[in-house]
Amino acid sequence: LLLSQIKHLMKLYLMFKYNRHSSSTKGRHLMRFRTEADAITYVFQSIARSGWQTRGLDEDTRDIAPTRQLLNRLGLPGKKREYAVVTGSKGKGSVTAITAKLLQSLGHTVGMVTSPHLTTYRQRFRINGRMMSEADLLRLVDQLSPEIDAIVSKLPEGKYLSPQGIFLAMALTWFDEQDVTAAVIEVGRGGRFDDNALVPNMLSLFTPIILEHTRYLGATVERIAWHKAGIIKPHSYAYSVPQSPQVMAVLREEAEALEATFEWLAPADMGQLIAHTSNGLRVDFGRYGVVDLPMHGVYEIENASLAIWAAGNMHARLESDIRHASDEYVTRIRTGLERVFFPGRCQKLRENPTVYIDGAINTLSAQSFIKSVMPHLTSPVITVLAVPTDRDVEGVYALFAPISDQLILTQSARNITIKFPPEAQAREIASRLHEHVIWADSISQAIQIAEQSAGEYGTVLMAVAQPAIGDAMAHYGLDYEVI
Repeated sequence: LLLSQIKHLMKLYLMFKYNRHSSSTKGRHLMRFRTEADAITYVFQSIARSGWQTRGLDEDTRDIAPTRQLLNRLGLPGKKREYAVVTGSKGKGSVTAITAKLLQSLGHTVGMVTSPHLTTYRQRFRINGRMMSEADLLRLVDQLSPEIDAIVSKLPEGKYLSPQGIFLAMALTWFDEQDVTAAVIEVGRGGRFDDNALVPNMLSLFTPIILEHTRYLGATVERIAWHKAGIIKPHSYAYSVPQSPQVMAVLREEAEALEATFEWLAPADMGQLIAHTSNGLRVDFGRYGVVDLPMHGVYEIENASLAIWAAGNMHARLESDIRHASDEYVTRIRTGLERVFFPGRCQKLRENPTVYIDGAINTLSAQSFIKSVMPHLTSPVITVLAVPTDRDVEGVYALFAPISDQLILTQSARNITIKFPPEAQAREIASRLHEHVIWADSISQAIQIAEQSAGEYGTVLMAVAQPAIGDAMAHYGLDYEVI
């Protein structure tokens, strides 16, 4: 009898447990992805299955039609907002971040899309400086997955739905949910064949355009400029920093063909450096007065000057009680400039020893980095270098060698598509330029060696590619949830 009662009680318990579970899950959608890694793997699934490899020019290998189809199926872009698209060879991320910060300071809700990320894909998407949460990323990929699957299932062999296109759809959906009124979006290496350029931007922004990514964009600076000019929309606005005559001619021709207004910064429009400070740069921005810009790179003055123009252009078409001619507008811009930040760009990571990091992996960027930190250098100077093989490795090494007491060569495995010179090759190049050369197997090991060599009062310079910047941020435990 006792055994029978026990069995009966167990049956009742199991029935209760099942019914409680059923009622708690009834009507609740089960998430398809459990971690960020799961969701990102899914986003890259289409391109991975296609067997796609970048073997030619963007115009021959990239197809944004599937992304356009995805946006159309999702009704994107949805809610009305102002868009700016940013392209160039360097400074794109900074201009994007500064423009977004200035618009936020003017009272707008601002979305931002940048790439690449440093430590998590979620850093690519921000609203008012705060990066997307993991819960939102999982939910958005899950929400979009039926439409993604529908498109991918009908693609011919060898075609794919771009991960960047999926990211764009995620960002625009999120912006709609959060009532974003303005969005600043950075494209990848080009523009004309870039998924992010599909947004209806009334403003196009051009940072310095130089010879880069020749395998994908073409062998001349004119052809590269043609790719980047593709972000300009008909009857819109295009603003640029000073460019070479060849680049300027291409941008002007594109703007004229589309009846767009094209303007560029003159020397009088540029902020003027007054002094280097321990926290950044003291700059005279003309109408906006003298501002302590919390950025160490002197090139950020040009980026901030362009961003001021950009914010003014977008603000004029947004609802606001703040008039451009008012004192309050000036105060808001000043406040925004004093609060700007974009990690990994001539950034001071720590003191004692002082550590600066920058993505200075071409000679032009290396020269700018050295110029920016020169007033702050204290001996000994230890330089960590992680320059990809497709860059001017020897040229960058040669610039840092004369100012360094030691060169530490290293690599990053964070992005397997970016290759670095093997130890023997890197050592051979560096040893021709400097007598004190060390190899480190990872960024963390390089930092440990560099800080020990620099001691409490020396300086560590890190001129490394973006994946290595991410490694450094992870080493120091920095994730920058809000910028």
